[in-house]
Amino acid sequence: MSEQSIIEIRDLTKIYKENVDPAINSISLDIFQNEIFGLLGPNGAGKTTTISILCGLFPPSRGNVKIDGFDIRSDLEKVKHIIGVVPQDLALYPTLTAIENLTFFGNMYGLKGKELRDRILYCLKVFGLEKSARKKITSYSGGMKRRVNLIAGLLHNPKVLFLDEPTVGIDVQSRIVILDYLKEINKQGTTIIYTSHYMEEAENLCTRVAIMDRGSIISIGNPKELLKEHPEFKNLENIFLYLTGTDMRD
Repeated sequence: MSEQSIIEIRDLTKIYKENVDPAINSISLDIFQNEIFGLLGPNGAGKTTTISILCGLFPPSRGNVKIDGFDIRSDLEKVKHIIGVVPQDLALYPTLTAIENLTFFGNMYGLKGKELRDRILYCLKVFGLEKSARKKITSYSGGMKRRVNLIAGLLHNPKVLFLDEPTVGIDVQSRIVILDYLKEINKQGTTIIYTSHYMEEAENLCTRVAIMDRGSIISIGNPKELLKEHPEFKNLENIFLYLTGTDMRD
């Protein structure tokens, strides 16, 4: 893994008007090229807010971010061309078919004609959806929708891919297909940043993880290194609960 930073985050802070406490509180970190970097934390920890700012969906209250050398404030249009985003909520039009949805998103990324058609058909085949390509999304299972949602963020072969809970609430088969593909594109050079509540998944997938709570990063490192630092625990989930507590979060 190259130690060259592809994402530089400095003093990143976000305070919403309706809240006294910051959603993100002075986060600083580097994410390296070709990493699979996991943002882990309980509900309300600040994971989705962090991802949203890195994707340029809204500005931080303070601090700055550079992605592949481009500032997200002054170079946002350039940033958008090198990143892919897969949100937690399904970003699909239910009355359109998979092909129609993916054609729409491909056009947004500037893909056209045969190049786009070939790319859509290839991705649908990889994710086992070629036979359902012309069916409306309303007829799809949850796992199928998740797979199409992921394809929509991958069509343009982004240099950096952001994933917010990409495997939440889906069947085991769909999860395996998604995770295997993420590993494959990572081998080919895509840097992946993703949030998850599945600690075992993160432990097996990520090169590094950052555990967040109440807007701050409270631990960061390679999962195996974190386990060495906490030899009293058997897995990442135990460390996570030790650091963040067992209280319910809404």
